Amino acid sequence: MLAPSRERRAPSAGQLARRRILVSVAKRLLPLAAVALLATVALWPELDSAADRGRVAFRRVLQAAPDALRIVDPRYQGVDEQNRPYTVTASLATQGGNEDVVVLNEPRADLLLGDSAWVYLESQQGRFDRPTNRLDLAGQVTVHHDDGTQFVTQRAAIDLNAGAATGDEPVAAQGPFGNLTAEGFRLFDRGQVVVFTGRARAVLEGGR
Repeated sequence: MLAPSRERRAPSAGQLARRRILVSVAKRLLPLAAVALLATVALWPELDSAADRGRVAFRRVLQAAPDALRIVDPRYQGVDEQNRPYTVTASLATQGGNEDVVVLNEPRADLLLGDSAWVYLESQQGRFDRPTNRLDLAGQVTVHHDDGTQFVTQRAAIDLNAGAATGDEPVAAQGPFGNLTAEGFRLFDRGQVVVFTGRARAVLEGGR
């Protein structure tokens, strides 16, 4: 008789105990795994269609265009017809469907004069038409001149190319000359000439 290929030993008590535990666990897990497999097969069409719907929705989101472009602290710079620089800034710029028009929050315009003087305008809201360099201001529009003159109105339209501004709302001005109220104004040559329109009342200082 041929000798056995390897020596067989009887399992110990500990090994028998571990085998009994594994068999017991397998009896419990195998039925659960079978149920899970059957449930997956039954529900697979629903899962697949849900995945398809998720992919379609994701593609639509990627293709959707924003309603408006918003820029924080924008800054626009240019020169007028006489090569004098100007700067338009704001706390927030919103560009909607019309790419040429920008709506501004708290706009400010700084215009330099030929003799190094300046005019500074600010308001609560504004609308900047970039192709025409026209700036429409609304809400507590204030115009400052470096000679100390200041006037306040509710609306003003500024032509940045020509360095001119107009307003047809009541205006109150004050400066070295005194105080003045009027029904409107016309500003030319970047504030070097200001004409007050409508009924005007002035209180002059220094016997002027």
